[in-house]
Amino acid sequence: MRKKIVAGNWKMNTLPAEGVELAKSVAAGRGEVCECVNFIVCPPFTHLSQVVEALKGSTIAVGAQNCAAEAKGAYTGEVAASMIAALGCEYVILGHSERRQYYGETSETLNKKMVQAYANGLKPIYCVGESLEERKAGKHFDVCKAQIEEVVFNLSEEQFKDLVIAYEPVWAIGTGETATAEQAQEIHAYIREVLASKFGAAAAECPILYGGSCKPSNAAEIFAKEDVDGGLIGGAALKAEDFLAIGKGF
Repeated sequence: MRKKIVAGNWKMNTLPAEGVELAKSVAAGRGEVCECVNFIVCPPFTHLSQVVEALKGSTIAVGAQNCAAEAKGAYTGEVAASMIAALGCEYVILGHSERRQYYGETSETLNKKMVQAYANGLKPIYCVGESLEERKAGKHFDVCKAQIEEVVFNLSEEQFKDLVIAYEPVWAIGTGETATAEQAQEIHAYIREVLASKFGAAAAECPILYGGSCKPSNAAEIFAKEDVDGGLIGGAALKAEDFLAIGKGF
C-alpha cells in the first residue's frame, strides 16, 4: 500500500505566531481524519523551528519549501539542507513550479539540491508539471517525462524509496482552474509508467500527489483515482479546517 499524503505548502504566508497557531489547529483536529493519512506542513523558513516545536508529540511531519544547492559557504540568503534537517524537518519541496518560473531553477540546479537533501536525511517532494501553453500544445507528457528523467533518474534505488512526486498542472495553480479527476489520473498513471521504466516494481510504491487547486469540494473525487495518492495543497492549507477536510477525502 502506498502512503496517502496531504502536504500543505504555505508558500510566503503567515507570520511566525500565525504559523504556530495554524499548526496547533491542524494537530488539534488530526484525530478526526483516518490515521492512514500522512499530514505534512511546509511553513516559511522563518518559523520552521517554532512549528516543529508546536507539533512535537503529534503525527504531523514538517517540511521546508526549498533548500540550497550547496552544503555551506558564501551564499548569502540561502538556507542549507543541513540547517533544515537540524531543526527537525523530515521533508523538503524541490522543483516547485514557482521556483522554476520565478527563480530559473533548472534540472542541473535541482540535481544538486537532491544531493543535499539526501545527504542530510531529508525526503524530497519533487514537483513536475506543465504550463498552460505546454498543455494546449499537447506537450504535457513530454514535459513531465523530461523533468523526471533529468533529475529522478539520477537517484539510486535506495534514494528512490524516500521520494514523493507532486504533479502540478501549472495552469491550475492559484487560477481556480482544476484538472478533472480523469486528467489527474491520466498524467499520474503516465508518471508512474516513466518511473517504472527506470525503477521497475518500486514505482508502484512511490506516492504521487496532485498539486493543482485541490480543495475540500474536489479532494474525494481526485483522490479516488488509482494513481493519485494525495495532494500538495496551497491556499487551502492555510485554513486548518480546509486542510483537514481534504484529508477526509480518502
